[in-house]
Amino acid sequence: MTYSLDDTIAAIATAPGEAGIGIVRLSGRETLPLLQQMFRPAAPAWEARSHQMSYGFLVDEAGERLDEVMVVWFQAPRSYTCEDVVEIHAHGGSVAVRQALALSLRAGARLAEPGEMTLRAFLNGRLDLAQAEAVLDVVRARTERGMQAAMEQLGGTLSQEIREARAALLAVLAHLTATIDFPEDDVPPQNILPDLLPVQALLECLLQNADRGILLREGLRVAIVGLPNVGKSSLLNRLLRHERAIVTEIPGTTRDVLEESLNLRGIPIVLADTAGIRQTQDRVEALGVERSHATLEQANLVLFVLDSSEPLRPEDHTLAAALAGRPVIVVENKQDVAVEEPGEPLPLLPEAPHVPISAMTGLGIDELEEQMWQMVMGGGATGGDTALITNPRHKQAIQQAIQHIAAAIEGAQQGLPADFLTIDLHAAVNALGEITGENATEDLLDAIFSRFCIGK
Repeated sequence: MTYSLDDTIAAIATAPGEAGIGIVRLSGRETLPLLQQMFRPAAPAWEARSHQMSYGFLVDEAGERLDEVMVVWFQAPRSYTCEDVVEIHAHGGSVAVRQALALSLRAGARLAEPGEMTLRAFLNGRLDLAQAEAVLDVVRARTERGMQAAMEQLGGTLSQEIREARAALLAVLAHLTATIDFPEDDVPPQNILPDLLPVQALLECLLQNADRGILLREGLRVAIVGLPNVGKSSLLNRLLRHERAIVTEIPGTTRDVLEESLNLRGIPIVLADTAGIRQTQDRVEALGVERSHATLEQANLVLFVLDSSEPLRPEDHTLAAALAGRPVIVVENKQDVAVEEPGEPLPLLPEAPHVPISAMTGLGIDELEEQMWQMVMGGGATGGDTALITNPRHKQAIQQAIQHIAAAIEGAQQGLPADFLTIDLHAAVNALGEITGENATEDLLDAIFSRFCIGK
């Protein structure tokens, strides 16, 4: 991507499809002159005023009306990109908005690259890099909790804590650099541990909840596995609260992986109902079993469903052995037809939680969801006094910073010279700068903003 701020860019800012309105956004120095070429106001003495909507018509080069529109001009720097911005609110639908975009391009605008609007907001100082990434998280949020976490990051909660940590490290670096560069000035020695230890503690606190925060952003894959006819599809339907999978008493009804989304207390979850895992001569069912194994490998959590109304079969033990060491909840289904009352858990995977349920009646489903929550969130809360890390890139950068700070602390305790300590402190400062953008490379910016849609 070329990071030029000299030209004017344009893009469709709303999703494709039929809607009440469709918006085309322009940003750059020439937005107002371009608008004046394309827009014919209904008011005879119209004058563009910042942040005020105006009614009129979009016209082509020959003066022919193309659409009835509302337009608004945002004068720099009070706009999304900190540049002059124009939004054309046309009728929804692909034809109207594409006409408006084509007219903008013919007037002299350039088609924006993916994420280029937000990139300009970053380059012009309106957002730091963490906040810019939060824009995408807001757009893609699948639950209210995920949206809340993204909004906190967009508001600068994480950025503020990272900047404070980075500023503390820079202060230590400044003192150490002075002792190296000006030895003749007798710069007094300083114990840097009281300055570094609080920064280390803050970053470790941020890191502690990172995995939980990432789940709010990216979601969780949960595979429902077991032998044929143990009630996997019935469990899927019960968790979804509607009939999604076909359920019959015939073993092997499910022959492919069926995926559906679920909101579990704010965590976006993809539930995968798999074909019953068994040896079979049926070619179609065998393909389904292969896909079940592939889905199992990709899952973050496994619901291992057993039929508690029947004795365990050798295949149950084989599947349990394959699940050993993975995050698993053993679901003892069909409690409504079990011969005995629920007592000791079935003797499979004793280290895993066992939850007796009836997918048919709903017995134990609330307990199963609670156990899933506990397994995913570790019993902890998603909020607290510190910002919530939701981005794997931020987690990795914080891990690197902690490692370098720990090395600097160890070096100071061993009495190493200042120039040795500055190596790790520089690396820690750079790692934190990659989060907020002070040390972002072009490759990093390309990787981040290429994931945005065109128009954002």
